[in-house]
Amino acid sequence: MKFSDFLKDKIFSIFVFLFADFFCFLFLTIFKVINPLIVIILFVLITSELSILFYEFFRRRNFYNYLDFQLKELDQKYLITELLQTPNFLEGKIIVDSLYEINKSMIENLNQYKHHIEDYKNYLEMWIHEIKIPLSNIILHLHNQKSEVDSIIIDQIKKLEDYMDQILYYSRGEYAEVDYFIKECSLKKIINHVILRNKESLFHNKIHIHFEKQESFIFTDSKWLEFILNQIIINSIKYQAKNINISIYEDKRSTTLSIRDDGIGILKSDLPRIFEKSFTGKNGHHNTNSTGMGLYICHNLCKKLGHSIEAVSEVNEFTEILITFSKQDFYAPIHDSYKNVSICKENR
Repeated sequence: MKFSDFLKDKIFSIFVFLFADFFCFLFLTIFKVINPLIVIILFVLITSELSILFYEFFRRRNFYNYLDFQLKELDQKYLITELLQTPNFLEGKIIVDSLYEINKSMIENLNQYKHHIEDYKNYLEMWIHEIKIPLSNIILHLHNQKSEVDSIIIDQIKKLEDYMDQILYYSRGEYAEVDYFIKECSLKKIINHVILRNKESLFHNKIHIHFEKQESFIFTDSKWLEFILNQIIINSIKYQAKNINISIYEDKRSTTLSIRDDGIGILKSDLPRIFEKSFTGKNGHHNTNSTGMGLYICHNLCKKLGHSIEAVSEVNEFTEILITFSKQDFYAPIHDSYKNVSICKENR
C-alpha cells in the first residue's frame, strides 16, 4: 500500500482538515487573539490531523501488505483465511469476516460438487463393470462358433472393451493412489497377459510380436501396468505396425522395458507433445479413431506409480516406447508418502 494512494483515498478528509484550519485561523484573527497563541493552536491542530492520517495509514498498510504478501506466496489462495488475524480497524474486520463467509460458502459448494462427481464416477465404474459381462459372454459365444465374420466382430468388441477400460482408468486417474497395490511382479507375466489379451487384433492385422521372454521382477501395480502396456500395444496396432519387438534391459539401478514397432512413426515436431491430453498430432488427423487420451493416461499413471515413460521415433521407420522401473532401493522412498499403498511380494 503506497502513501500516495492512501492520500488520494483520503482527499476529502484532507480538504475538511484544511478548511477547518483556515476558519480556525480566520476566527482567531477576527477575535484579535495574539499571534503566538494562534501559532500554538494551529500547530496543535495540524499536528493532530497529521498524526491521525499517519496512524490510519500505517495500521492499514501493515494489514494490506501482509494480505498481499500471503496471497503471492500461497499456491492455494483460499487458505488465506487461515493466516489472517483480525485487524484493529473496522474496514479490515469487515474484509476478514467477508473472506471467511466467502471461503465457507466456497468449501460447502465444493464439497457438494465433489459429492456429485464421486456419485457419477461410482455409477460410471459400476456401469462399465456391468456392461463388460455381456460383452465377455458374446466373445465367448463367438469363439465357440468361430468364422471369418465372427473374428471381425470379436475384434470390434475387443475395441469396445479397450475404450471402456480407458474411460475407467481415466476416471480413477486423479485419485489413483487409493487403488494402488504395489508388489513385486513378474514383468514377463504381465507382458504375456497383454499379448494374450490382444491376440485377436494381432492375428486379424497380421502383426508379429517378438518377445525374448526374459524374466524380470519389478515393483509395481500389475493391474495398472497391464493397462499401460495394453494402450501401447493398441497404438502399435492402430498405426499400422507389422512387427512389435518387446525387450527388457536391466542394470543395478533400474529395469527398462522397450516396446518397438515398425509402424508409421511420429513426426519430430509432434514427439514432445504425445503425452499431452487430447493431443493427436498429424497421425491423429489421418486416423479419425485417435483420441489423444491413451498415452496421456499412460503418462499420468506412470508418474503416479513412480515409473518414467518416454518415446523415440522416426517417421516411416519405428516408434519405441521406453518404460523405466527403479529397483527396490530407489523405488521405496517414492511411496513412503502413500499411506494407503500396500507393498508385498508375489509368490514366485
